[in-house]
Amino acid sequence: MKKVINWFLNPPVTGQSTILLIRLMAGGVFFMEGILKFVYVNQGVGRFTKLGFPFPEMTAHFVATAEIIGGLLLLFGLFTRIAAFYFIIQMIVAVFSTKIDLYLGTSPLPLPPAPPKIGFWAVEHEIRSDYAQILTCLFLLIEGAGRRSLDFIISTSKKVYSINQE
Repeated sequence: MKKVINWFLNPPVTGQSTILLIRLMAGGVFFMEGILKFVYVNQGVGRFTKLGFPFPEMTAHFVATAEIIGGLLLLFGLFTRIAAFYFIIQMIVAVFSTKIDLYLGTSPLPLPPAPPKIGFWAVEHEIRSDYAQILTCLFLLIEGAGRRSLDFIISTSKKVYSINQE
């Protein structure tokens, strides 16, 4: 267990500076989607109610807050692995809780506006952004935040601090 915690808390920070672009994409999307859940009821509480989540108001607000905070963490490259792991789990739950009913044609949410409306191809089309976010977060989970991140600054300051202590 200690190795797992250490792996999450000490991510690699020597990756390309261009990892920043991946963080901007993933973090920006989660940050904006979190805000939308508060601003538009149909994206937050209304959606969670239609999907049958227990305590939809509390659940929607928790998810929205986590998306805002986690999105900011990804944008700044702070606790990147932890945020990426959370978002991978969240996106898998989102796919299973919203897309299986679409496959079966029993979704409580509005069907897609254009064909395919139900079945495998409808699901495949509707999960495209979920799929992209899962893979982007998987990349960040494995590679870390890169050199242009707070994770990098904290990691290098720990090394400088420990050298000065010797």
